[in-house]
Amino acid sequence: MATVAGIRFKKAGKVYYFDPTGVWPNPGDPVIVETVRGVEMGETVTGAREVKDETLIAPLKRIIRLATPEDVRRADECAAKEHDAIEICSRKIAAHKLDMKLVDAEYTFDGSKLIFYFTANGRVDFRDLVKDLASVFKMRIELRQIGVRDEAKMLGGLGSCGRPICCGAFLNDFQPVSIRMAKDQSLSLNPTKISGQCGRLMCCLKYEQETYESILKKLPRVGREIMTPDGIGTVTEIAVIREKVKVRLHEPDDTYDVREYRLDEVCKPGETLPEREEPEEKDEDEEFLSFFDEEPRQETVRVRAEHRERSAEKPKETEAAKGKDAGEQPAKRRYPRPKGKKQTAEQYFANNPEIDAEGRNGDAPKAPADEGAPAEG
Repeated sequence: MATVAGIRFKKAGKVYYFDPTGVWPNPGDPVIVETVRGVEMGETVTGAREVKDETLIAPLKRIIRLATPEDVRRADECAAKEHDAIEICSRKIAAHKLDMKLVDAEYTFDGSKLIFYFTANGRVDFRDLVKDLASVFKMRIELRQIGVRDEAKMLGGLGSCGRPICCGAFLNDFQPVSIRMAKDQSLSLNPTKISGQCGRLMCCLKYEQETYESILKKLPRVGREIMTPDGIGTVTEIAVIREKVKVRLHEPDDTYDVREYRLDEVCKPGETLPEREEPEEKDEDEEFLSFFDEEPRQETVRVRAEHRERSAEKPKETEAAKGKDAGEQPAKRRYPRPKGKKQTAEQYFANNPEIDAEGRNGDAPKAPADEGAPAEG
């Protein structure tokens, strides 16, 4: 095991390991390190930690010191001069009529070398261009050809998702991406929809590929026959993320029906179907209270229980009250409502003389005398 610190020289660039002995920087601290290109200034990404010796490239370079304000100012001056260097190099490329596209320029920290990055369809003879640039800048000139993915990483931009492209934001290395990944994820094979700013397949196709591969091993392939609770059918479509399959079944009336099943509801022909778990019946109160915490649930159950007790006791109290008041005030007698055509009270008693004799003439109180009539003497 070796103690190392991770240093990065560009935004979203690759992380290199250096020996932190004697410095011990914290994440985010600018440091001066010794590299193959000479002395460079980088940013600490990971503090001192131990890693296996197999992951390191010997010999391990060391961190010289923490960057001072003067070092930071010198790095900013070099970055400010890069724009002018790009304009001069672009004019020189046009003058030499070279088939190449200039992407970026970079000064080393000590100012002894100027590096130009370009893209081209093939090999380019730029020896005359290097001599011309050396006579202008009076320093060592290096032209480095890069790929289209590295070009997109340097220039940046927005992806089809509306966010900054991954390679320019956080990816420090490019992973191989194939068209098979798009097929496994059931994506459209239209190049304009699955390609990034660089014109190659989008790096984000790699993110979920392991999950798709693990689920596809459990799902049946399209066109295979499987056993379902409704009989044997043919798989027509699979939903990988939802782990469901659509099966075409042959009905007894010589028609076909397509139904969707979960993965745990189907099996290969000849195997026993798994038992289907019936959903447990829940009380309405429990289902309603499942949205609340434990304490509010107990309080609500108690309140509802008291309400039910009061509702059960209320009719008994009403009957007792009726019996108590029965001697003081006779209960009103109700007559059944006749079925059929509506009729007035006079018509009803005319059609039912026995009720008229017992009820209205016998039990019903007599109408009071008119106030204006004289009293009998």
